Amino acid sequence: MAAYWIARGKVLDPEAYKRYAEQVPDILASYGGKVLARGGDFKILEGTDEFQRFVVIEFPSLADGEACFNSDAYQNAAAHRRGGGGMVEIVLVESS
Repeated sequence: MAAYWIARGKVLDPEAYKRYAEQVPDILASYGGKVLARGGDFKILEGTDEFQRFVVIEFPSLADGEACFNSDAYQNAAAHRRGGGGMVEIVLVESS
């Protein structure tokens, strides 16, 4: 059953965030991840406006999405973001 990685983020340091963002597409693809939405126009219908970047990625399963997130490759890439490049909230939800 497909699962969706839903992230909302805020870029704090564009150069550091870019080092993260450049690595992520290949990492996602290696776990079957397919980006469905990234950036672009958005409307916040309810909740905080703290985040300005939204991403939706489809994985073949919840296990694939979780394995991607926990992989050394993703964690190493995320270190650029976590080191001051940006703030992100990520949830992984299985389709119904």
